Amino acid sequence: MNVTEQDLTTTAHLSRLAIPAEEKEEALKSLGDFLSYVDNLSSVDTDDVQPTTYALPIENVFRADEVRPSLSNEAALSNAPLQEDGYFKVPKVLEG
Repeated sequence: MNVTEQDLTTTAHLSRLAIPAEEKEEALKSLGDFLSYVDNLSSVDTDDVQPTTYALPIENVFRADEVRPSLSNEAALSNAPLQEDGYFKVPKVLEG
């Protein structure tokens, strides 16, 4: 497909890309090749193809959730380097 320099400039602007002058010729060719490939794909008959979101079926590979009792506050804090009034104590990260 024949792509003009204006097509390339517009595409680069919309993509928020800066194309250096020394790369414009190669970018024009690449964009033309890409658009030709898209035209080729558009000509394929897809009437009998079911729409899919994923290439593979999505399956839950994790174990089923199991309800378990939570740790007590004392047990959760038992290995804390610093604690105060039943809470973890951490260094202040942000000021203000």
